[in-house]
Amino acid sequence: MKIYLIAGEASGDLHAGNMLKALKQIRPETECRAWGGDKLADAGADVVKHYRDLAFMGFVEVIRHLGTILRNLSFCKKDILEYNPDALVLVDYPGFNMRIARWAKKQGIRVIYYISPQIWAWRQSRVHRIIRDVDKMLVILPFEKSFYERFGMETTYVGHPLLDALMQEPGNEKISFPEKTIALLPGSRKQEIQRILPRMLSVTSLFPDYNFVIAAAKEQPDEMYAPWLRAYPQVRIVRDQTYSLLRNSEAALVKSGTSTLETALLDVPQVVCYAGNSLSYYIARFLIRVKYISLVNLIADAPIVTELIQDELNTSNLKAGLERLLNPDSASEMKKNYALLREKLGSGGASVRAARAISDSLE
Repeated sequence: MKIYLIAGEASGDLHAGNMLKALKQIRPETECRAWGGDKLADAGADVVKHYRDLAFMGFVEVIRHLGTILRNLSFCKKDILEYNPDALVLVDYPGFNMRIARWAKKQGIRVIYYISPQIWAWRQSRVHRIIRDVDKMLVILPFEKSFYERFGMETTYVGHPLLDALMQEPGNEKISFPEKTIALLPGSRKQEIQRILPRMLSVTSLFPDYNFVIAAAKEQPDEMYAPWLRAYPQVRIVRDQTYSLLRNSEAALVKSGTSTLETALLDVPQVVCYAGNSLSYYIARFLIRVKYISLVNLIADAPIVTELIQDELNTSNLKAGLERLLNPDSASEMKKNYALLREKLGSGGASVRAARAISDSLE
């Protein structure tokens, strides 16, 4: 069996890698050519494009890099045709993957989507494109199955693969962390780091009794962080230690995204942070239909964690947010809500269920 897999971001690479490992256990003869990263490569995929070259965030950034994106689309189509897979497996990354899905369907290639685009959040009309272009949808959030079934879409709920990732990767314990540590997770993309990290760092001097540690993105060079580390020499930086850092932290400031759910599942009180290009933000604000931006609040359907977005992400609000997290009563209440969140997500095994669903759909 041959599959062509496209995961355009770090989280997609992680979950696709775990799914591919499970698929190879079910069907050892499976071959995979992929767009992704180190996790997919470790799982045995032949990675032809790394996600670090694909991550363009926001409407304005996409327009600026339109030439590169179009060249990537052209290369991808040619590469898929030459590989001639039994199925195309798409993992999140909707701006690119939905275009490839439409093209692949016209070529008669079976299209399986693992980790749904968040169309329930904005531009819900895209569901009709998905129904047209995708043969099978594998969803990871409890409410997504009922959303798609309203439109008659063949959908399988597999559970959230992050539970598998946390169990399989307990964290690298090479580095010890001091007591009273606060983790800073500013994201992995260049644009995210440049906009969010300075605001996070602005609050560090207001908590002199605490040790602030940045979880650096594996794919970003030291030069990306150097200007801020010079200005804040008391702040440490670690790589490939995110889970260990979180497990040893009393609180965290976390860029909105998968990391917010990781932080919650590791039981660390957090403030969710987001700041993007102003034009991109206001376009998104006009289009988005959900009450929250963090996965934690979306899944819980309640404001479990504070979200500081755009201009709200400032020193004063970060200080107030951190003070609440460091209050034992507030931290305890947040952890109680985290426990309810884990109940909603259920047990692990999403990677195996997704692999089995893919295997079954190709028999």
